[in-house]
Amino acid sequence: MTIRTMTVDDYEDVHALLVNTPGMGLNDVDDSREGITRYLSRNPTSCFVATDERRIVGVILSGHDGRRGYIGHTAVATSARCRGIGTALVDAALEALRMEGISKVALVVFDRNETGNRFWGHRGFTQRTDLVYRNRALVELRRFDT
Repeated sequence: MTIRTMTVDDYEDVHALLVNTPGMGLNDVDDSREGITRYLSRNPTSCFVATDERRIVGVILSGHDGRRGYIGHTAVATSARCRGIGTALVDAALEALRMEGISKVALVVFDRNETGNRFWGHRGFTQRTDLVYRNRALVELRRFDT
């Protein structure tokens, strides 16, 4: 298994992995080729894929606003789990953010995503109960949750 920086050429394989990952929440704007291209251009050193000899088996999208780091979509193919791939992706993203001067990282996981919540808890990400997450779409988004 190899961890490398993600490029826009990885989009089709990454999107297929995300669509087939239970618990993932995607939409037709942010997760389109254009949306991911925009994200990668803003965060060229902190998004990674894991590959075996033939295919992409994991992905992590992470970036920052100059102050706080954020981890977005993170997925490992069901057939490749429990091999340390998710941890290796998280370590790569956190190190990339650290190298850019970021000292704190946040992420959002669906409440119903038990596997994801367990994974992040085991990696030292604590649940904040003192915050209310709010969001507002500026364009119409068509969601497709897995």
